[in-house]
Amino acid sequence: MRTVMAFGTFDLLHKGHIFYLSRAKALGDKLIVVIARDENVLKLKDKKPVHSEGERLNAVQALDFVDQAVLGDREMRKWGVIKKFHPTIIALGYDQWASIPSLQGELAKINLNPGIERIESYKPKKYSTSKIRETHFSSSE
Repeated sequence: MRTVMAFGTFDLLHKGHIFYLSRAKALGDKLIVVIARDENVLKLKDKKPVHSEGERLNAVQALDFVDQAVLGDREMRKWGVIKKFHPTIIALGYDQWASIPSLQGELAKINLNPGIERIESYKPKKYSTSKIRETHFSSSE
């Protein structure tokens, strides 16, 4: 069985997220989605997500093609969730910061060697959380 793992914040779940996750699912038999912790979103994006990690977890888990959704590690770059599930493939979004060779090197240090695939974007000028946030939420949050 090929297990695929995808990562993200998934705040304001939209068609771009659905595209990314459905493409990730197509890479294997089982899709595990890792939802970023609220405190890590704040560190990475310098703003709180609109929805809490629990709400985001529930929204992603409700997608019929997602086999399992879990919360990510509290401490970034510790790889605990990856160690726990040993994915065959890691699917990265088009806008995720990780370079594939760098990520492969980090995971090889802990004896994990999943394939890593970057999923192309789906109409990023229309379907990105930052665009949706600009349109629907005031800048005075």
